[in-house]
Order: sequence, then structure tokens, then C-alpha cells
Amino acid sequence: MERNMSNKKCPMPVQDPMVRRRNFEEVAQGYTYDMAVSEARRCLNCKNKPCTTACPVAINIPAFIERVANEDMEGAYQIIAQSSSLPAVCGRVCPQERQCESKCVRGIKGESVGIGRLERFVADYHREHCTENPALPEQNGHKVAVIGAGPSGLAAAGDLAKMGYKITVYEALHLAGGVLVYGIPEFRLPKNIVQKEIDNLKSLGVDIETNMVIGKVLTIDELFDMGNEAVYIGSGAGLPRFMNIPGESLKGVYSANEYLTRINLMKAYKPGSKTPIRHSKRVAVAGGGNVAMDAARSAMRMGAEEVYIVYRRGMEELPARKEEVEHAMEEGIIFKTLCNPVEIIGDENGEVCAVRCDEMELGEPDASGRRRPVVKEGCQFTLEVDTMIIAIGTSPNPLIRSTTPGLEANSRGCIVTDGEGGLTSREAVYAGGDAVTGAATVILAMGAGKAAAKAIDEYIRNKN
Repeated sequence: MERNMSNKKCPMPVQDPMVRRRNFEEVAQGYTYDMAVSEARRCLNCKNKPCTTACPVAINIPAFIERVANEDMEGAYQIIAQSSSLPAVCGRVCPQERQCESKCVRGIKGESVGIGRLERFVADYHREHCTENPALPEQNGHKVAVIGAGPSGLAAAGDLAKMGYKITVYEALHLAGGVLVYGIPEFRLPKNIVQKEIDNLKSLGVDIETNMVIGKVLTIDELFDMGNEAVYIGSGAGLPRFMNIPGESLKGVYSANEYLTRINLMKAYKPGSKTPIRHSKRVAVAGGGNVAMDAARSAMRMGAEEVYIVYRRGMEELPARKEEVEHAMEEGIIFKTLCNPVEIIGDENGEVCAVRCDEMELGEPDASGRRRPVVKEGCQFTLEVDTMIIAIGTSPNPLIRSTTPGLEANSRGCIVTDGEGGLTSREAVYAGGDAVTGAATVILAMGAGKAAAKAIDEYIRNKN
């Protein structure tokens, strides 16, 4: 096999920006077979595997890429599946540029290998060509409950099921997937792909019960009474934060959570939807993360003529993935950086008509290491908009911790654990993902779920 020594990765085929900005079809089209083989042959198959050490779920990256290079796609999938329960998801939404690809040796004198694009290709190839379900693991006679069918809960459930545990996942919404179905738009992550990944877990024997709000329908203590020997809390961080500025109660103000949930989970973009959402002309989105990009790009697809990202720091400080920022700019999203909303203005009908913003400048670094934005005295401007979307973060819902005696949380409402294993202040109760860290990435939540699954297995085996 001849290595591909090109310094540039194979470009990802994408929809034309002026076409995709008005549809919800997937933006990135994926590699062809030949593209994937060619890109895989750029990998040097390093002995030290620096990319693997930077992967939160420790996929053996050089090994799976070597299989692709040798055109053994199913073998590549099986290597990924040893570490990841959601490869088709991670290949699309994981920030590889900050993790595995940032450590790629090929990136020293050129562009890193397209690890995420190859993971996506392998997962998609497997889904399209493999008709056999995985073998049902031999049961070990022990039961574990998992709260939340998002990335963290699904990762924990998958690993524990492979070890032989009888797993029941309790999901508050009517559909499993968590943020994968209510938060990330169809154009970044098609929901049929999420459902297929969930179906794979069900084939391992995982039961998923929806419309089960733990803390209301059942408590954690009742889950133990039902014969579960451990409980994993992967309930995420779905409680939106607001800016506490005048006008946030006006009609036309949404949290990004509500806006995206209506569109993604309730399909509000479809004609005749039972959960309609306003079709805005001019939209401002406060925030600079991936959720802000998702909300802004969704608003454009809902027919808005102008969409603004209003962010209090500069372009260099945007926390969103570079790819998402580039896609947003290509689609015509207008970036108003070094600006901070201070008042949402309403008309005589109590509906949003404008947002007043302070101009900002960057001062000294704050605790996060980023330069702190400070107000430019006397510098304000007003944007005429009919919709305002707040995308400045989320925190965990307090329901579970308020109904679980002895479950410790910090001042931000996040569940306190002992670290990597996820053990909480309650015996046999583990937690991970956004419920512990606050809003973070899908892959970090999955890593926490995997670590907790290992800790739960050790706990139950030592107890028995």
C-alpha cells in the first residue's frame, strides 16, 4: 500500500451555501469510498498514537484508519465500536480539531488526517452495508438503571450492556437521544442516524422507557427498590440561562433550548406542524457557541432575511467550532462581535421590535484565560429585530437532586462526583456528562459515561 503524502486533507463535499440556507438537509455530504481510502492513506500509523490519547473515548484511531486504508471497512467499524457506542454521531459533531486531530503528526507541517470524516464514513458504510445485529451479550444477572437517553447515558448503557448487565434507560422526553434529537439540528445531525445508533443499543438488550421524568414518576430510591444495584445519572443540562436584561418576557424572545427543541424535536419547520414557531424576518442570537450557531442557522432556514450573532468578545474568542462558524458565514449570518445586548425593546403589542447593545472592548484576561470584555463608554447601537434568541448556556435541571436525599451539588447546580469514575455522595449512584460539568460536548459526555460504566462494574463485582 502506497501512502498518500499530501499535506492537505481531502475536502469534505458540502451543499452549496445559497441552497442549504433554505433547507434542513445535511450540509456535509460525506466522503466517497475512494476519498476515504485516499485520506486514510495519509495516516502514518504512528507507534505512539498521540491522536488516541487525545480521544475522550480512547478509540484506537491508527488501527481503524489502517483498516480503511486497506479497504476493510467492516474491520474498521469493529475497532471503533469497541470504544464508541455512537460513531456516526461522533463523526459528525465531535470537535476533532481540538482533540484527536490536534495531536496528529501530519498536522505539524500540514493539515491533520481527517479523523472525524473517516469515522463518519466508516459508521455510514457499516449502516448501509451490514444487515446483521450484534450478538446479544451473555447476561450476568445484575441490573443497573440509567437516567437520561442522551450521549452520556447511552454510552454508559452500551458499555454496561456489553458487560452483561440488564440496563433500563429512563428518558424524560417522548424520544430517546437527548441533545442529539432536541438540540442539534437536522442539517448537522440527521435524526434517522441517531435512531439507528439507538436501535443498535437496543439490539444489545438495552431497554429504553420514554416519558419517564425521574424525580416525578419515579425517584432514585424507587429505582433501587426495583432491584437495580446502581444508578447512573446522565440527565444533561437542559435548563436554559437568561441574561436578566429588560424585555426578556416579551413575545418573540426564546431560549435557544426552546427554539431548537421546537424545530428539531417537534419539526416546527414542517407545514402544518402542531408546534409552530414564528417565521421571523430579522433575528438576533445572543451567544457565540455551537448552540448559538445552530439557532442562527436554523432561523435562516426558517426564512429569516437577516440573522445576527451578537457576541461580547471578538471573532478569535468565539467558542463555537471553526467549521460551524465558517458554515454560518457562508450562509449569510452576520456577526456582531464585541457587542453585548442590554435591553430588548418591545412595540405596543408587547412583541420584540429591537435590541439595544453596548459596544465592547477586550480588557485583561478573566479566570477562563480569555480577555474580559468591558463596555465602551457611550457607545451603543440598536438592531431592529422581531425575534431574540438567548444562547448563553444551560445548567442542570434541579429536579433529580431535589428529590434525592444526600445527593450533593455545587453552587452551579451540578452534581458533585469523586472524579473520573463519577461516584456521587450517594452510595451506588454515579453521574456524568453535563449533569456534572455543565453544558459541554457530546464526546466528553460519552467519555464520562464510559468511565462510570467501568466504575459501576467494579463496584458491583466487588460488592458481590
